[in-house]
Amino acid sequence: MALTASCPSCGAPVVFQSASSIFAVCEYCQSTLVRHDQALEDIGKMAALVEDRSPLQLGSEGSYKGVHFALIGRIQIKYSQGIWNEWHLLFDDMRTGWLSEAAGEYVLTFAQFVPDRLPPFDELTIGQRFVLASQTWTVSNIENAECVAGQGELPFKVGGGYPVAAVDLRNGANFATLDYSETPPLLFVGQAVDFRSLKMANLRQGMPIPTASVAAQVFRCPSCGAPMSARSRDILAVGCASCGAVVDTADESYKLLSKALGQRDEQYQPRLALGSKGTLEGKPAEVIGFLVKQCKVDGIAYDWREYLLAGGHGTYRWLTEYNGHWNIADVLPNPPNSSGAMELSDVRWSGQAFKHFSTTPAAEVIQVAGEFTWRVRRGETSRVVDYVAPPLMLSRESTAKDLSWSQGLYVAPAVIAEAFKLPDGRLPEPIGVYANQPNPWEATHQRVCKLFWKLALLAVLLQLFFAFVSGGKSLLRQELAFSSQMAEETLVTREFEVRDKPRKITVRNTTTLDNNWIGLDLLLVNKATGNAWPAARELAFYQGYDDGHWTEGSNEDEVVFLDVPPGTYYLSVDPDLAPEKPVPVRDTVEVFSGGAGWSNFVMVLLFLVIFPVFTRLRHAAFEAGRWAESDHAPVSSDDADEDD
Repeated sequence: MALTASCPSCGAPVVFQSASSIFAVCEYCQSTLVRHDQALEDIGKMAALVEDRSPLQLGSEGSYKGVHFALIGRIQIKYSQGIWNEWHLLFDDMRTGWLSEAAGEYVLTFAQFVPDRLPPFDELTIGQRFVLASQTWTVSNIENAECVAGQGELPFKVGGGYPVAAVDLRNGANFATLDYSETPPLLFVGQAVDFRSLKMANLRQGMPIPTASVAAQVFRCPSCGAPMSARSRDILAVGCASCGAVVDTADESYKLLSKALGQRDEQYQPRLALGSKGTLEGKPAEVIGFLVKQCKVDGIAYDWREYLLAGGHGTYRWLTEYNGHWNIADVLPNPPNSSGAMELSDVRWSGQAFKHFSTTPAAEVIQVAGEFTWRVRRGETSRVVDYVAPPLMLSRESTAKDLSWSQGLYVAPAVIAEAFKLPDGRLPEPIGVYANQPNPWEATHQRVCKLFWKLALLAVLLQLFFAFVSGGKSLLRQELAFSSQMAEETLVTREFEVRDKPRKITVRNTTTLDNNWIGLDLLLVNKATGNAWPAARELAFYQGYDDGHWTEGSNEDEVVFLDVPPGTYYLSVDPDLAPEKPVPVRDTVEVFSGGAGWSNFVMVLLFLVIFPVFTRLRHAAFEAGRWAESDHAPVSSDDADEDD
């Protein structure tokens, strides 16, 4: 039930719509009033609100998840990047909540009681993870802010200069804030919301709904006098393209955030000029900011370029370029859940695994030109951790107070040149292999492998077909016995027939050799014509025990006669027994006709496998080049020797 009382200073009516409200600011005389049951105490004047062109005001109404709410109070807070508003909401179901408004972004949260002990403010660091309210949270922002002014009904006492120590937490799409300005600290949990989804009504007259179309600022560089501009209230810093100074656009006197470049400072020229307009992925884009970052590894400086792009409906995205390699990057509103303590582990995001590629402890901004949505300064540093799943890259960038994630998509220089219609129509060719550059052999290797398996299957089917159609037929099986008493005697087998057409004839000898050898001079003879096909074979087989059973050689042998014409044949066998061991040897002679040959089949498979092996080696060489530039580069033997 609402409570109405009179302001002790001016007598104006003051209405408390929420039972939880204990503090109010009289809208007529700006007296700060504290509620004591039915009475009000005047504790002084509230500082005037800073004009921020917010479309919201006390009395504005909206809807969240089907429940109507009204704005009954407001706190205005100053932080390192400007001003943000915290609007106190009263819902029809008598719940209260908060709508945070900063730089055109809105987050709706509700106070949540937790019995857990909250970590002290001074012990929290960017990227730290801990469990709170049965959820794992990641610290994404730490601010020591200051209350500028208050308005309307509020559930606690505030005033100008009141310190606000706040910590922002992320858990996927969920958002939370720890407010350390109260004891014990307060926890607020909620989500980012789209302004239009709130269906706001009773907005301030003449104040546009948040878009990019806000009146631009035009001014001159305090350092060199060159003309500068900021297109919207989102732009908090502008770098002078002439001298390199960086200006704070929120400051009425346009104070310098960082001084102009010195004569000895290297000045980099952007590949895409400020003001360049184009279309990326079907979306309009204009280059409004250019900065250069640098890191040093083993005393060697590596630098890369980043371009801030303004899109439609107040959106922003990035282009990055290193050694001719380009990426389109977007800041992730719902970043992965990852801990800085486990940054070498793979990261899963959007159903895909990203491998850790590199960690840059200190990426320093060394040049700034154009407009930026935060107060960028030359000399500021951040820790950058990159994870790759080509053609995508996830980048985790953190400072002492802020943490953000972005996703990059690798694009060819020709795509960028075409998107911005560059005069010469081209950009420098890429050097080396980049972290998330797609492997050009990936698709080729997959196509070659698919073709290999198709052709290999066809070869197997053909081999099986020929084996079935022209399967081997037994023509002869006969036992022969060789002994030293046979002297120069030659043995002759029974006759057998080769029918219909010239065929392949296979002769197999299976002997009883044991730690011995024998030579066999074979002669395949056509009985009618006397034509003969000779073959000399030597068989040897030895075995024994020496720390286990061992064998050498074989007591079996095969010989093939090709294109043997039809006719009646026999085999003559002239044995040569080992003189040092003239023991009898039995030999089982088997003769087969036909049968599919395996040599051609094996040669075909060996020929086919050359192609996937080649593409696989090229693919592996490209990947080796990629990871050679990472924190996980293979250690060569030379490097290992040097370490020793």
